[in-house]
Amino acid sequence: MRKLLFLVLITFAVFVSAANEPTYPQIGAEVFIEPGQTPQQIDQWFKGLSESGMNVCRIRMFESYMKDAKGNWDFSLFDLAFKAADKYGIKIYGTFFPETTKIDIGGWKFPESDAQLAQFGEYIKQAALHFNQFQSMYAWVLINEPGYNHREDAFTDKMRKEWKKNNPTPEFSPGGFPVLIDFSEAKFKTYKNTWMLNWIANEVRKYDKKVHLHVNPHALFSLIKEYDFPQWRPFLNSLGGSAHASWHFGNFNRPQYAMAMSANSEIILSGAGKLPWLMTELQGGNITYSGSVPLCPTAEEISQWLWIILATEGQGGIFWMWNPRSSGIESGEWAMLDFQNQPTDRVRAAGEVIKCARKNTAQLSNAKKYNSGINILYINESLLTEEKMAGNNNNPAQAAGSIMNDMLGYFETLSQMGVTPNIKSIKEFDFSMNNYDNQTIILANQIAIPQLYIDSLSNFVSKGGKLLVDGLTGFYDENAIAVMATGFPFKNLFGGEISEFKYQDKPFTYSTNRQKEALPGLGWKSNIKPLAKSQTVVEENGEIRSIRNKVGKGEVVWLPTLLGYAARLYGSEPLAKYLYNELNLDKQPFVFKTYQPLVSMKTLKTTNGYITVIINKSNKTNNIVLKLSDKSLIPTILFADKNGICKKNSLKIASEETMVIEWKK
Repeated sequence: MRKLLFLVLITFAVFVSAANEPTYPQIGAEVFIEPGQTPQQIDQWFKGLSESGMNVCRIRMFESYMKDAKGNWDFSLFDLAFKAADKYGIKIYGTFFPETTKIDIGGWKFPESDAQLAQFGEYIKQAALHFNQFQSMYAWVLINEPGYNHREDAFTDKMRKEWKKNNPTPEFSPGGFPVLIDFSEAKFKTYKNTWMLNWIANEVRKYDKKVHLHVNPHALFSLIKEYDFPQWRPFLNSLGGSAHASWHFGNFNRPQYAMAMSANSEIILSGAGKLPWLMTELQGGNITYSGSVPLCPTAEEISQWLWIILATEGQGGIFWMWNPRSSGIESGEWAMLDFQNQPTDRVRAAGEVIKCARKNTAQLSNAKKYNSGINILYINESLLTEEKMAGNNNNPAQAAGSIMNDMLGYFETLSQMGVTPNIKSIKEFDFSMNNYDNQTIILANQIAIPQLYIDSLSNFVSKGGKLLVDGLTGFYDENAIAVMATGFPFKNLFGGEISEFKYQDKPFTYSTNRQKEALPGLGWKSNIKPLAKSQTVVEENGEIRSIRNKVGKGEVVWLPTLLGYAARLYGSEPLAKYLYNELNLDKQPFVFKTYQPLVSMKTLKTTNGYITVIINKSNKTNNIVLKLSDKSLIPTILFADKNGICKKNSLKIASEETMVIEWKK
């Protein structure tokens, strides 16, 4: 058992043959297979996928439906689906779904006993050996939406005890201060998720060396701290994700759902590293009772979401789902087909995106997201510390989620300036470069920074990078020691230290020396004690609120309040003006000349030009002027679902419209 429990991560040099690779883009839907369906129905669903231009599907492979009454393996129900997929040229992402209770719609994520693990292993063996006979068998999704569902049982307890032997919580920090907050359980969850996925991958590879391996982490805005994507890469062929508006976009309102999809996609793109990625689950239809927010996506939203994914280097997306399931709390919900099995306007919208992407495959499939050089970094230790410290607080500045909201405020603001920043874990950022000119890191309320990143951040700035710091960034170290009180390790980098923070219960604003308009803050006002070499940016009544510090070739701008979260609450335009002043955007190929509320742009670099995807979520038609770094570029509209217009550097885009523009000389 112990050998099973503590497998060393194994790197698989496995590649799916090009002959079996789905064509670009990979867009499809979940075909929900369950007892009671007829062969004719199943065939019709796959025929409908093909007729709509879709080339992939996902199937939840219920172990419970693969056995007869005596417990003998019987794959006949699912064979119907695979034969139909073979017939119509659809590639299948099969999701392992081990036996569970009848009402469990998400499935268990971790075994509760050795016996259950062994049963899962036997199920993997039987499924992997049986379904690899079909041409349509393309990928196994290792388990549905890992994370969150953590049960307590003897199996977990034994693993935890073994893990803690090798990962003890220190009694004292390196500085000699007592460590009173224990993060071991949160770190163990992250380890456990990785262990489980790696174990499944190992089991599959015993029986199939070529099949594609994939997984779909979910609820990234809240569960990101449970995921360690770099540790997953060695045993995956691609990374995925679930991004359901009804379940996962609680930080956003309806007009912001495109922004939510964009931020979600950026996180997965960074997490995937050099692996390709695909959005494994997208909401395809109406919610009656099962989701947190009842809604049915519009045809326009379907187009927006797909183009956002493609503009973030995603290979495509799979909608949940094609046909509705018959029973359970999701019965009759989520489907892209109506109850007469006819395609809805959402299917037709997806088909238009597919048609355009296929027509322009040469440009799109090899394009890379243009790297703006602006990086919003998250630090897992910050998210874990916030979770511990926040408790049940519901004040915006104190509540769990204030870090993510502060980050998202910057992301939204920059997107509405026509610039798409990267969202990365600090572990995913490349600190090994020799030059960081025109590179920016934003540390938005990253309250806990491990000491191992002190030198990395210092080198980044000294080699030409710009560091924007807000909120309580750096208040704690990785052990939740309040280093601002015990010896601030970023004093030389940030250009000073904090005398104290004071909570403000009323809205307040700043006027910087580069921007006279009011810049809203949230929660905290600080009094900075600057070093002699630092430049004051904001001073009020003899107290210094913000400073600028030159370090080597770069600089740090420190304004310790929640600027991003304030932008979300009070409006993004003041923060946009601040960022227009602070960031050198002249190198960006395209930027909105002025801030455009609820309009966003993503840019791809092609072999001979660029492709921009612009989405207008405002309630009016917008006339937008772009600043082009290369005025010789000529636009050609590839897609505009409301007949938008683009001439030279000016465009007209209707409310809810998506415009895709190719730029070449």
